[in-house]
Amino acid sequence: MSDTQPNGATLGFEKKLWEMADRLRGHMDAAEYKHTVLGLIFLKYISDAFQKKYEELKALQETEYADPEDRDEYLAANVFWVPPEARWERIQAAAPQPEIGQVIDQAMEAIERENPPLKGVLPKNYARPTLDKIRLGELVKLVGDIDLRAREYGVKDPLGRVYEYFLGRFAAAEGKGGGEFYTPQCVVQLLVEMIEPYRGRVYDPCCGSGGMFIQSERFVEAHGGKLGDIAIYGQESNPTTWRLAKMNLAIRRIEADLGPHPADTFLNDLHKDLRADYILANPPFNMSHWGGERLREDPRWKYGVPPAGNANYAWIQHFIYHLAPNGTAGFVMANGSLSTSTKAEFAIRKGILEDDLIECIVALPGQLFYTTQIPACLWFITRTKKSNPRRGWRDRTGETLFIDARRMGRLVDRTHRELTQEEIRQIADVYHAWKQGKGYEDKPGWWKSATIEDIRKNDYVLTPGRYVGVEEKEDDEIPFEQKMAALATQLYEQFEESHRLEAEIRKNLQVLGYGK
Repeated sequence: MSDTQPNGATLGFEKKLWEMADRLRGHMDAAEYKHTVLGLIFLKYISDAFQKKYEELKALQETEYADPEDRDEYLAANVFWVPPEARWERIQAAAPQPEIGQVIDQAMEAIERENPPLKGVLPKNYARPTLDKIRLGELVKLVGDIDLRAREYGVKDPLGRVYEYFLGRFAAAEGKGGGEFYTPQCVVQLLVEMIEPYRGRVYDPCCGSGGMFIQSERFVEAHGGKLGDIAIYGQESNPTTWRLAKMNLAIRRIEADLGPHPADTFLNDLHKDLRADYILANPPFNMSHWGGERLREDPRWKYGVPPAGNANYAWIQHFIYHLAPNGTAGFVMANGSLSTSTKAEFAIRKGILEDDLIECIVALPGQLFYTTQIPACLWFITRTKKSNPRRGWRDRTGETLFIDARRMGRLVDRTHRELTQEEIRQIADVYHAWKQGKGYEDKPGWWKSATIEDIRKNDYVLTPGRYVGVEEKEDDEIPFEQKMAALATQLYEQFEESHRLEAEIRKNLQVLGYGK
């Protein structure tokens, strides 16, 4: 996990907190520990937000009517009401006591009871016998000190930052299982920077811990919009991950419709009538058990019935089905989706291409994901490539942009790589220049605008390497004869060195009694 934020700034207090928290883990595995820590951070976050509003109302008591214990005052300010038994000072005071687990569970229950949107969301198993109460008390103190440590670094929204940082660290610690709830931040940011979800309905049918939504809201705010300019819809089948997403969004006061409960998107689509302006998703790669045999007649399969043994093309058609007439979908797929030649998948891909829905394909570098070493790519799909003067887009009917970014990225540890901010910006700029028809030029080895005729000649294979060609090497203007003479001289010198080393080795072997 990289210790950098999206703006490239080096982290300080988040990393130190992680190191301190990780030392307290004891005998818990990462998955169990994740919910213990993130639940405490959430509790501290909403308690702090409540306390800030509480102090404001208390100050107003002297001049005008304001009751700091009036629940409606907090509701009007979009702040969760925290009853007395759940306020952080009570949790902090109980930290050294053996009953700390029960105190935290009671606080979580009280918050859920008073705030219906959080019902069934918060972890409530801190009193379990297997959880070391001394370590739990130390964690409470650690979380309680987050604000103090953040001030040393001049950090705003410290608990939100810590929550997000810890999500990423837990994904790395859990390895394969971690990706069920976490998409690497650089991949999320690239999708959002390319799609630019300024205003409208944003949908993620496999939303994990909600990273796509948070990055979308950040994008809107960074470009002069405000919280609420986008309406968020999501779905998640894993109950634990669904709760993580609800907490992650609540921390940032982002309203989202994730359905009343966790549910399988294929077998129980909670947003059947939704037609989204933006779809952002990272579905599980090559999912083999997705219930396809029960959905042979599903209306989502416009281009053909996807194979029961692989959900990739079921996801792609699900995205298309939920896309608004002028909407754009950007999503992650395994590279196999670009060239699979199985009869069903080939027919679906051909149909989608002939309907001119595929706008852009980006081949990603390896080692970006915590879950898998399977090479991945990004697909961008739109229902209309025609010109849009309002958005400044030119007509790209019958064209698809291919970007090969496999040589991008930097290693952040021995096994993981991430795209840099400059690389994210470069890829997004190429895509936007192509859409606008301003300043775009093909760059051999990197990107190419291909026609449907080009794609037909390649038998509908979408691998960017088929289209971008080989990078042009700059001519150093040294005459061929001069280059050849220099190379020959170097080669003869290497021959002579080889003979010298051979003679030296033979001599040593003879000394040891192995000569010939």
